[in-house]
Amino acid sequence: MKTLEENYYGSLCTLMYEILHPQAPQDELEFYLSYAKAEQKILEPLCGSGRFLVPFLKQGFNIEGMDASEPMLNALKAKAPGAKFTCSPILSFKSKSKFDYIFITSGSVSLFTDLNECEEILVKIKDLLTDNGVFVFAVDTVANIQSNESDYTLKAQASTKDGNILKFFSKDQYQEQSQTQFMHSIYQLCEPIPGADDLVLQQEYMNFQTHLYKFGEMEQMLSKVGFSSVKTYCDFAKNIAKSDQDEMFLFECRP
Repeated sequence: MKTLEENYYGSLCTLMYEILHPQAPQDELEFYLSYAKAEQKILEPLCGSGRFLVPFLKQGFNIEGMDASEPMLNALKAKAPGAKFTCSPILSFKSKSKFDYIFITSGSVSLFTDLNECEEILVKIKDLLTDNGVFVFAVDTVANIQSNESDYTLKAQASTKDGNILKFFSKDQYQEQSQTQFMHSIYQLCEPIPGADDLVLQQEYMNFQTHLYKFGEMEQMLSKVGFSSVKTYCDFAKNIAKSDQDEMFLFECRP
């Protein structure tokens, strides 16, 4: 089998994402907008195709994005030609000025399963913040463990604008010792053939990995890298997180 791309959104993955998730969930969008102010300079690392960045732009905020996936950023550019963004991993990102507000949505910080690298990223983000800035983000928790599967299963499919079919297959595995959830994925672009099997036109293999956090685990890292004020929520209504049973942890961090 072809080597799996790790935590990278390729062209078919991006297409499927755009079809299934064209807009940000309203409650999540409002949560991140609640920290934004007109005079701020805002950064969204891992902005992807702009589900959150574009609504911020439409409301007049001074925001720029950053992502390592060219296909995702191409989709963003198509939707918002005037958007400011950089194609770069977080650790390689450079800016001449600091930011008042930085946010990372959708639990994407969990994609950094090497916790030493994750700590470096937190240091980098803290360095990008102004003295009175705020960093807001979410992680997935151990309440989201998926059972191990031995075979690939069709999890979703969608029709493309040109009449083809996009299929998404995956199998899940969980490594308890490292708290790593693996989702081995295959994306197929197919041409439907009447009376016969679909013709596979293009195929991508992906390997998404996420670190599932326990209560208090991320807080220790944030304190270690120098955030003096950290609030932990369990939902977009800003209810305080209490245990590993919470399905997400949302962090409001200040230097």
